[in-house]
Amino acid sequence: MIEPGKVYLVGAGPGDLGLVTVKAKALIETCDVLVYDYLANPALTAWTKRGCELIYVGKQPNHHAIPQEEIENILVEKAHAGKSVVRLKGGDPFIFGRGGEEAERLAKDGLPFELVPGVTAALGSAAYTGLPLTHRDYSSSVCFLTGHENPEKHTPRIDFKKAATAADTLCIYMGMGQLPRIAAELIEGGRDKATPVAVVQWATLPRQRSLVSTLNEVAQAVETAGLGAPAVVIVGEAATRAETLGWFESRQLFGKRIVVTRNRERAGELTAKLTALGAEVLELPLIKVDEAPDGDETDGVFRELHAYQWVIFTSANGVRYFFDKFNRRFKDLRDFGGMRIACVGKSTAAAVEAQRLMVDFVPEKATAEELAEGLLRSESLEHQNVLVVSGNRNRDALVKGLETGLAIVDVLPVYRTELSDLREDPAAADFREHGADVLTFTSASAVEGFAAQARNLQMAESATRPKAVSIGPQTSAAMKAKGIPVDAEAATHNLDGLVEAIIKLLG
Repeated sequence: MIEPGKVYLVGAGPGDLGLVTVKAKALIETCDVLVYDYLANPALTAWTKRGCELIYVGKQPNHHAIPQEEIENILVEKAHAGKSVVRLKGGDPFIFGRGGEEAERLAKDGLPFELVPGVTAALGSAAYTGLPLTHRDYSSSVCFLTGHENPEKHTPRIDFKKAATAADTLCIYMGMGQLPRIAAELIEGGRDKATPVAVVQWATLPRQRSLVSTLNEVAQAVETAGLGAPAVVIVGEAATRAETLGWFESRQLFGKRIVVTRNRERAGELTAKLTALGAEVLELPLIKVDEAPDGDETDGVFRELHAYQWVIFTSANGVRYFFDKFNRRFKDLRDFGGMRIACVGKSTAAAVEAQRLMVDFVPEKATAEELAEGLLRSESLEHQNVLVVSGNRNRDALVKGLETGLAIVDVLPVYRTELSDLREDPAAADFREHGADVLTFTSASAVEGFAAQARNLQMAESATRPKAVSIGPQTSAAMKAKGIPVDAEAATHNLDGLVEAIIKLLG
């Protein structure tokens, strides 16, 4: 007999991945089955382990993908099969999330379960719009209400006339479809028609939109602004603080949609920098990077590693894969030897320094030509053994430059850069439909990938045409060669410089 598994009813928070609890993340990473809904950030599915079964039971306004009873049946079936099941729900499971119904069903069937709370939508909406739900001067009580109840009820349980003065601050979930009626009943129940009201759509996400109005005008204001579900309506004096305390929507890149074309493994750093400034980031991995297989050349280099006077790294990927190979062969960092180290740019140098090694030379300008010329100006490389660590698509300008100084150069490709297939990629479909404000390129190989997949990236007529920003001269040259206009180039050829160029371009 199979021992029953366990079901975790987990709150995914209002959308921002940074608001997911540590416990929720650990459960998502280790579960056998993930059952998730429409309001849970789809990026959470990437946290699951290999082989995890993903079951989407999303419910959108006016469209229920799977009936609630069937969702409960899925939880019961998977738990009886001995699986560890995470039922991932937007916000908090017990705040209008039907977590109570699912818990009751699991208890009825004698199955073990656990509740993991999440940041509910009202808290996220208030925090990311600068609205203190409680304040010593004007709000000592908060009431959570829903504008959409169980359609099987013959009479609504919520009497908004009675609820009008039940608390200083009212937080209304799922009320957009009934907003004119709700506002009218609140006024009829004694709430002043001039009471401030905030409406927050897609709270905590880069596409968040909000407005502040008054109770008698909010329905018209929402219609005019085109706000819709999912949204939280906050009624009370708290709404007046949005103008002075609203931090989220005032960031430099808020409302801007930016495409990151780095490979998935390397996209995170740039994505984090852009999202911290409020941008909506679409990761479009035009290339994928994998470790190059070992061969006789690799073995020969590592056997004679002590014979090199210089090792030159052309990218952070090269550093990563070189030391992966090194660490599989050696147990002591001292086996690296006494060679000196040069790097093409500061980001690459930082990757080397993370290995607890000092970098001896970095050119002012992060190009292969500058590296070779600068090294030859400062050092005599005549008859010196130099190892260039690279990828399969690296330019030969660096090697030719070093050889003009009579250096003896060996090249070790430690990784391979291949073009991704974006035909079925959801990010590519999103880009085709909506476009973006900015398209970023951080390497010539990404440019090559974009040009090669032009057919798979054709945008709809209504899509926003992006401006293109390059990280440096080599990437810009590759863009021009492919007929891609360079709208801006980073003055400092690293990720921080790229972000600064985007901010300046978008003004």
